[in-house]
Order: sequence, then structure tokens, then C-alpha cells
Amino acid sequence: MTEVFFAHSTANPDRSDWQPLAEHLSAVGKLAGEFAAIFNASDFARSAGLLHDIGKYTDDFQHRIAGAALRVDHATRGAMLAKERYGKLGYLLAYGIAGHHAGLANGLECGERTTLHDRLRGESLPPLLGAWRQEIALPELGNLPFQLAGEHRWFQAAFLVRMLFSCLVDADFLDTEAFYDQGKKQTSARNADLPSLEALRNRLDLHLAGFTANSKVNQIRAEILAHVRQQAELVPGLFSLTVPTGGGKTLASLAFALDHAIRHGLRRVIFVIPFTSIVEQNAAVFREALGDLGEAAVLEHHSAFTAPTISHAEAERYQSQEKLRLAMENWDAPIVVTTAVQFFESLFAARSSQCRKLHNIAGSVVILDEAQTLPLKLLRPSVAAIDELARNYRASVVLCTATQPVLEAPKLKGGLENVRELAPNPPDLFHQLARVKVRYIGVLDDDALQEHLRAHEQVLCIVNNRKHARAIYQAMAGLSGARHLTTLMCAKHRSAVLAVVREDLKNGRPCRLVSTSLIEAGVDVDFPLVLRAKAGLDSIAQAAGRCNREGRRDAATSEVLVFSPANPDWAPPLELKQFAQAADAVWNQCSDALLAPDAIRAYFHELYWQKGQEALDRHDLLRQSQIDALPMEILATKFRMIDSVQIPVIVPYDDEACRVLEALRHADQCGSLARKLQPYLVQVTKKDFEALHASGAIQPVAPEKWGEQFMALTVMDYYDQNVGLRGDGSTFLDSASLIW
Repeated sequence: MTEVFFAHSTANPDRSDWQPLAEHLSAVGKLAGEFAAIFNASDFARSAGLLHDIGKYTDDFQHRIAGAALRVDHATRGAMLAKERYGKLGYLLAYGIAGHHAGLANGLECGERTTLHDRLRGESLPPLLGAWRQEIALPELGNLPFQLAGEHRWFQAAFLVRMLFSCLVDADFLDTEAFYDQGKKQTSARNADLPSLEALRNRLDLHLAGFTANSKVNQIRAEILAHVRQQAELVPGLFSLTVPTGGGKTLASLAFALDHAIRHGLRRVIFVIPFTSIVEQNAAVFREALGDLGEAAVLEHHSAFTAPTISHAEAERYQSQEKLRLAMENWDAPIVVTTAVQFFESLFAARSSQCRKLHNIAGSVVILDEAQTLPLKLLRPSVAAIDELARNYRASVVLCTATQPVLEAPKLKGGLENVRELAPNPPDLFHQLARVKVRYIGVLDDDALQEHLRAHEQVLCIVNNRKHARAIYQAMAGLSGARHLTTLMCAKHRSAVLAVVREDLKNGRPCRLVSTSLIEAGVDVDFPLVLRAKAGLDSIAQAAGRCNREGRRDAATSEVLVFSPANPDWAPPLELKQFAQAADAVWNQCSDALLAPDAIRAYFHELYWQKGQEALDRHDLLRQSQIDALPMEILATKFRMIDSVQIPVIVPYDDEACRVLEALRHADQCGSLARKLQPYLVQVTKKDFEALHASGAIQPVAPEKWGEQFMALTVMDYYDQNVGLRGDGSTFLDSASLIW
């Protein structure tokens, strides 16, 4: 009788429902190949799938799966066979096969993981049984799906490694999940309920038909929308959408994305939002615009809750654990709304949980909202990733902003080429939509700033850090209509404040709002006067978008007053100072048209020149390498858009939050509940988190089930209904590093 080898087991001792190894390898290979078809790498991904668990064809592993207390490396054998069978091309598979549980390692340089070079020596591995040759037939590999060329050819190779790794781990996860959840198809659990892009476009058209051009601004918005949709016929690639704040970019970009995807057979739309604080807001806009299909179509992925690290011994059944599913999203949805941190750090990641979704970015329309917010220290590698998606993975990428950064070659080394503008004549649009006057009013101490706030009943004041915002608010708390807005307030709290602010503005009631820059990114408010602490020109332009937004007031009397804080405690960090210095250089040249495209281009030229090309890739991530020495772990470790680690704290802000927290304590699965908790999070630094923990103010929710994945505020004295999370004057507020 032929011996049967198994990939996964159950508690059933007769093995009748265990998964045969050949069945698992074939299923994963087939599914991975299907995933990679969009970028013409099916045979490569299929080979990776067939090889990834070849190391289970050993007596040691078969004893282990039957219950023996053995630790078995089952991943390295497949990587060794990839190299043996496919030569240099085999390295592109070997990284992902060797790392399909532990994560991608460096080729040669030491890191936390054993290098691929050392793994491929095959030391201390159990003997591989020859039965695999009778059960598995490996395909021949032809040429790469595209030619690796130019000075970034190694970067392209590393990108391909990550994409193939994504196909492999997603296929492995889905097939393993299907086995442990009998009867589930080898596809996303959401898949059966997903509406088509055509159906979504129909709903959007119905929504847009309800708008009327009842003002000059709305008429211009309608013209922008019509023009942008006409560009959907253009071949996929790189685009810019340069429209002044308040010009209707959000829905125009969604309409273009759906039209363009349908016209060219692309699969989904991914909105990349700069700040977590507005992911929920934009997702809500999209759901409303898509009517009854909005809830099923739109996936929010903040990645606030991260999966615990899985040990090698636990790897056998990690895919079936529901508590990991949220962190291991595969983005198999028509519309994904995520953060820039999640999107870009995933493109450079090494962990399977982060990389799983990457293959679903291929063949998508990616809208980079507020493209100017890409961090300068990572600008060149970020641009290289954008270029690679458009060049070799059938993605169309839209740089969507009122303040378009200068990302084109040769102005930026290794910059973008053939970026096509979607908006009709941006300089003319900025002239038509000019609704404010910007002027500098010099240095203001806090008393002088408060006088401005007292002198005007409706005024927005934007400052550069949370401590300053709180100090100003506390000083004017007795004034009618005084409000406060920072990210120390959870999203539900901020939404409630903004709802009151909009009602006050609409009804002519006093409204004095002090905020950090979070209000500048797509928040729809319309003040007659804005005070803005000195910052970069892009931030000033965004602040201007909150003033006379609907154009109902006289542009000459609708002002954005820029000031320099006198108190050194409110000084911005070094990078913001550099932004302000670049703005100063342009201000003297273009004061009459400070927000026009030419001034914005001059600002970014000045900023990039001031920083220098090397500073735009601070960690030298684009340095040269070889295919057998790709620094996969180094790239993942060094590419961090936010330097300080941020940890989420759940605030039981209202009855709904309390209900979900109680459900979480008794639930067997956490994915849907974790998503419901996202509006109740406040992100704090590690130091701040430890201070809260030490004080007993936060406790884990159901630690016996979820460990410390969900940390909730249990002492509500630490949360103020006006200003959000607070310390005792000497703890985390004073050490908070976030500026927004």
C-alpha cells in the first residue's frame, strides 16, 4: 500500500479527514499561479506553491504532525530545490519559500532571521524522501515576466520576490483555512458578496445625478468631474489630479477610478489616505456615494491591531486562528481604503501578514490622496515603488492633491516619467477657485493669538503640535463656541465635534476651533477666517481649503493669517522647520499667487534642494545589490514612515464602544469586532503606553483569548470629553511626539 503523506492534521486518529500533502501543494500552486497571472508570473508563483511545503516529505515531519514533540524546518528544502532546479532564477522563489512562515530574510547580511545563504546550506535538515518526485511535477520556467533593467534592477528583483511571496502566502493561508473550516472555498470569505465594479459605477452615477450646479464652485466641480471622467480612456500608468482644495477631488477620483478600471480590465480601487484620522471619514463618503452596495464594497484597513508574533512551533496551524485574520487582510474587495503607512510599509515588508495582500495591488487603480505628504526621508524609495507598480504590475497610480509635489525625473533622481494630468488646466482652476487671501502677520505670543480668537466669533486656529492646541483651548475654554480637535481624541469623538462645528457654522453661531493639522486633510468645514501657525506651503494651502470653502463670501475678506508662535515650547520639529524655510523662500517671490501651481512647484524644488537627494533616501534603500544577496529584511526594518512606534488604546467613548468591548470578551472570533472598534482608538507612543499601563489606566480585553492585542482604557478619568486622552501633567502628554 502506498504511503500517504499529510500536510495538515485534525484530532481524528484514523486520519480519514487529514489533508494529503500532494493535495495541499497542488492547490496552493494552482491558486498562487492564478494570483500571479495579473503580472505574467503564473509559472513562477505556481512553482513556489508546489515547493513551499516539500520539506514535509520527511519522516520527522510526518511524526510531528501525528503528535510527536519534534521541531522540524519544513520550509528550507523547497528553497534548496528551487535553487537546484532553476539556478539563479530559483533565488527569486527561494526567499519566499524559505520565509513563508518566518518572513523574508536577507540574502547575505545578518539580521534577526537566518540569512538565505545560510539556510540554503541545508544543515541539520531531516532527509527528504523521494516520494515527492512521484507526487509533484515542477513546471519549467521561462524568462522573467519583465526585464530587470537600469540602476534599480535589483530593486525590481526585490519587488518581484515580495509579490511572489504575497501570492504564495495568500494561497497557503486560503487553502489551509479551507481545510480547517471545511466547505469554505479557496477564496476570500468576502468574495461571494462582492459587487462588481460596473454595479458600483451605476450606484455612483445615481448619487452624482443628485447634485446640482447651484453655485459657481459647484459648477466648477461639475466641470472638473466631467473632464476627469473623459480621461478614463487613457492607457493605464501614472496620472496626477491637481485640483484646488474644495474642488471635488474625492468623488472625481472615485469616478475616474471606476471608469478607468472597467475600461481596462483592472480589478479594484485602492485609496491611500495620509492619516488614520480621515480613513473612516473617506470610507463613509464612499459608502454613501455607492448607496446600498457601499457596505459590501468598501474595506477599511487601518491595521491598528497587529497580529502577535507566531513561533515556529505554532506555525502549523497559525492560518486557522481567527485572531490573525484582521492583520492578515488580503484586500480582496472592490474598494479598499487604507493608510499611507499601511500601503507603503507593506510594499517593503518582510512578514507574511503584511505581504499577503500585495498581489492584489497589481491590476488596480491606486489613488494616492494628498501625495505631497510622503515623508522626505523615504521619498525616493516611495517613488521607486510607485513607478514599479505602474511599470510592471498593471497598476494605474493617481497622485491626487491640491499641492502637487515635484516627483518627475530629472528634477528628482530616479523620479517618475510620463505622468499625465487628469484635471482641466490646473493653473486656470486655481485662478477660478481662488477664494481666500493669505498673508503673514508676524510673531504672536499666546495672549495675542487668543485676542484674535476672541475678536472673531467664527475662526479656525491650526497649530503645529498637540500641546499648543490644548494650551490655547484651555485658555479660551470659557469663550462661546470654543472647541478642540487633535488625535488624542478618538475618531468617534472627533466626528462628534466636527458635526457640532458644522452646525454652528451653518447657523451662524459662535465657533472657535483650535486644531492640529489633522483638519487640513480633507475635512469639510467652511470658516470665514483661518489662523495658521507657520508651516510648509502645502500645509498653508490645505489650511486655506478650510476657509470660504464654498465660495459664498468675498475672497478679499476671507483670510488665512499665518503667524510664528513666540513661545519656544511650541516650536515645530526640525523637519517642519525645513518646510517653513522652503515656504519662506517662495513667499518672497510669489506672494501674490502663493497657492498657484507654479508657486507650489517652486516650493517643492526649494524643499528637495534644501534637503539634498541623499536625504530623500536617508537609509540608502536604493543601493545596489545582487539577486542572491537581496536585503529583504533590511528594507522592511529601515522603511518606517513613522519613526516612533504607535500603539492603539481603545477608548470606551460611548455605549456602542462598551457593547463591542463586552462582545469581544465573549467572542470566539474577533475580526468584525476589531473593525467596529477602530473609530474608538487613540494611538500613543510606546513610552506613553507604558505610562498608562503602569498607572493601571489600561487593561487587556480578554487576555486569555487575545493576549494584549486589545488594550482598553479602564480609568475614564484619563479621557476628557473636551480634549481627549490626557495625562496628569507629567506623563504622556508632555512626551507625545506626534504633531497631529
